[in-house]
Amino acid sequence: MPNIVAIVGRPNVGKSTFFNRLVESRQAIMDNVSGVTRDRHYGHAEWCGKFFTVIDTGGYVVGSDDIFEGAIREQVELAIEEATVLLFMVDVETGLHHLDQEFAQVLRRSKKPVYLVANKADTSNKGQMAGEFYALGLGDVYPISSQTGSGTGDLLDEVIKHFEDEGVENPNEGIPRISILGRPNVGKSSFLNALLGRERSIVTDIAGTTRDSIDTHYQLFGKNFIITDTAGMRRKAKVKDNIEFYSVMRSVRALEASDVCIVMLDATRGIESQDVNIISLAERSKKGIVIMVNKWDAVEKDHKTSEKFKKEIFERIAPIDYAPIFFTSVLEKQRIFQTIEKAVEVYGNRAKKVPTSALNEAMLPEIERYPPPAVKAKYIKIKYITQLPVYTPTFAFFCNLPQYILKPYERFLENKMREHFDFEGVPISLVFRKK
Repeated sequence: MPNIVAIVGRPNVGKSTFFNRLVESRQAIMDNVSGVTRDRHYGHAEWCGKFFTVIDTGGYVVGSDDIFEGAIREQVELAIEEATVLLFMVDVETGLHHLDQEFAQVLRRSKKPVYLVANKADTSNKGQMAGEFYALGLGDVYPISSQTGSGTGDLLDEVIKHFEDEGVENPNEGIPRISILGRPNVGKSSFLNALLGRERSIVTDIAGTTRDSIDTHYQLFGKNFIITDTAGMRRKAKVKDNIEFYSVMRSVRALEASDVCIVMLDATRGIESQDVNIISLAERSKKGIVIMVNKWDAVEKDHKTSEKFKKEIFERIAPIDYAPIFFTSVLEKQRIFQTIEKAVEVYGNRAKKVPTSALNEAMLPEIERYPPPAVKAKYIKIKYITQLPVYTPTFAFFCNLPQYILKPYERFLENKMREHFDFEGVPISLVFRKK
């Protein structure tokens, strides 16, 4: 049984701050505004040799003006169901709240071990104020400060007693990552939910619904993958508040951590400058790329529409011409599974190792038919090609005058490499070295 700890409670009691302290990283977005966290957010922690997963949740609330209230509550209930131990966080500064009393009833029904955590007890005087929470009838109260870390050790000493084994240090290590990227409101969360067949991410028509980057395990062709749903990425000039700024930063971090990026476009709006920026960033980061044009069902089309759309995309993202493009409708579940299958295929292309003998057999005749142009009356001779032992496909061409290889010829060699070996969706690097 996995070791899972869920941090739950009403809004703005410090759950995300405590989550970040446990996972020793600023993974969750923190702000004084209530309702910053919406979806379930996972991280990994360790205490006294026991490894466990931590779930950060949104604030549980009933009867508020927040339009996300019901969806957040569902996410909290899923976290409670999934957890081994529950940390019910309350706030000593505001004292016992009627929402705390209502939520305590929900936790009693779960039949899970519950620890009552009185946060913001930064001083001994504030720690003494935690006594009123005994009225909730959930046993001992643990005063802590998620800001300074005081009291955390005593709490965790009790929590780990419920873990039957030591757990796994990082269960996600070595698992391929696929991230879903794009501008706000193109359908990223709906795509993830359609793939999983359940509501993993909160979906609304409001741009910016997803704030944190949400990791989810997904299995295809007998292999495990982590699919990351990210916040919409807008241009810097359009980012108005701190929460959105940090959301975009988390999305960039998710891109950098991923192996393959599915970049979603809105068919009703066409390819925009921010779409080009996201694709270029993925290419510069040497990630696999799959372009997914969503909302295709909302476009009036004839037999030439898709070809025109493809042509426009490739013109805008030139010289990137190797990315597969899918025209999809998440709403109609049209071609969404073909898209994820292609992303898995692109991952395989990115990890591909081509034998040196096969490289030379395919490429040396091509070079002989069309040798590098002479520069300053000097003839360039490429004698040998090999793949370098690095993470992304990188090939070394050994020649007598590597400094005279021109960009157009390098482009010719890359095109020939793609003709002979399937590197669809993957940026490849060529380096030229002295023989």
